Amino acid sequence: MKIGILGTGEVGNLLGSRLIENGHQVMMGGREANNQKGLDFVNKHSSENASYGTFAAASGFGEIIFNATNGRFALDALELANTDFAGKIIIDVANPFDFTTKPPTLIPELANTNSLGESIQHNFPNAKVVKTLNTLGMALAVNPKQLNNGDHSIFISGNDESAKTRTKTLLTEFGWKIENIIDIGDITGARAMEGFLILSVRLLMSFGLPMFNIKVLKS
Repeated sequence: MKIGILGTGEVGNLLGSRLIENGHQVMMGGREANNQKGLDFVNKHSSENASYGTFAAASGFGEIIFNATNGRFALDALELANTDFAGKIIIDVANPFDFTTKPPTLIPELANTNSLGESIQHNFPNAKVVKTLNTLGMALAVNPKQLNNGDHSIFISGNDESAKTRTKTLLTEFGWKIENIIDIGDITGARAMEGFLILSVRLLMSFGLPMFNIKVLKS
């Protein structure tokens, strides 16, 4: 499958590397075509399945687009892609953090009664936005078997059932057990998923490392 990744940082690299391992074609997108991190990504993999370009190029390339940009600037980055994403799935893994505070918190206009996931869906109504992989460190998110043999929980939300089904397939390829992928409904579920980060930041401060997650149990 052809997959575009918006964002050339650590999150985008972890996602891209794992997707290539799983046999997908990946184009990493940045603001500029001559992005050094994008070039490094291609050189690291030495594979015809790895390429890089602008946000617009990656968005045009992918059947599925991962938003792995800084959540604070995600909407601007998607606008720079210069497409309406008609029929495409946008998997939003970003969090709208305000890093001007310590510990960081959520950007007020993208919290409580709104979320980044919802705002992406609102701004790009022809896209099928799915929120997932934002509630834990990305190194663990793309390789969940590193913790408790993969027996912990991941969440997903979005308006389009077929888009969520395709996203769940990618998650199982990463190693997630289907019974641990918890669908919390439409894209308004992104409010809860992004809100979880307030607790997650505190846990990170307590543990000192990001290799942790939660397991939801029910009777």
